[in-house]
Amino acid sequence: MLLEIDGLTKHFGGLAAVSRLDMQVNKGEIVGLIGPNGAGKTTVFNLVTGFLQPTRGKVVFDGKNITGKKPHVIAELGIGRTFQLNPLFADFTVLKNVVASFHLRPKSSLLATYFNTATYRRNEAYILEQSREILQLVGLDTVSDELAKNLPHGYQKMLGMARALAIKPRLLLLDEPLAGMNPDEIDFSMAAIKKTRQQGMTIVLVEHNMQIMDLCDRVVVINFGHKIAEGLPGEVRRNEEVIRAYFGGEYVA
Repeated sequence: MLLEIDGLTKHFGGLAAVSRLDMQVNKGEIVGLIGPNGAGKTTVFNLVTGFLQPTRGKVVFDGKNITGKKPHVIAELGIGRTFQLNPLFADFTVLKNVVASFHLRPKSSLLATYFNTATYRRNEAYILEQSREILQLVGLDTVSDELAKNLPHGYQKMLGMARALAIKPRLLLLDEPLAGMNPDEIDFSMAAIKKTRQQGMTIVLVEHNMQIMDLCDRVVVINFGHKIAEGLPGEVRRNEEVIRAYFGGEYVA
């Protein structure tokens, strides 16, 4: 088991945004965390990655209790994430955006950088090669020289994923990767996510777009911070409580 969430709870004043959530993620899985808008999905991500401190409960990653640790510590342990509001360098090229993410974890000393040593040059060449490979993985290699601000919305979302992959995570958390996309962008993005998983990445997806379930091995559904269902995508689609909470009683085949 790569990630274990045990009794995770977060209160904001008298409101429980997340309540006693239990959830497990095995290595190599894609797990969907879905629910209506305001269900508490992004709050779960913020608790896992240290942007929020839990009221109760714990988060264990690869056997280590990471509850309450700082975001940079959790990232260094191997958890990467994207955000609903995509923090890109708008005036950088697509390639430079990914290169910049590698530089968030510098391997060269300041002296090596200043004097442009052979070690520094080798490291920069490695970063450039790795950045190009990541862009190829997510389908952005053909637009590597475009400015990030000129990309369509769906491509910008995938650039956010590429930047998260630059920290070499073992677990990738994608926060609403399909939000605001048109059908072509959804197809493009789902193909990129599927290809990333085929490379061995473990992924947790937060979404309210039910189409994402087609990518998932398992799905966890929350509503008003409470887990209301968990299982295979087909089982969840037929779950009456999910249908009531999510679709207002409409059956989804």
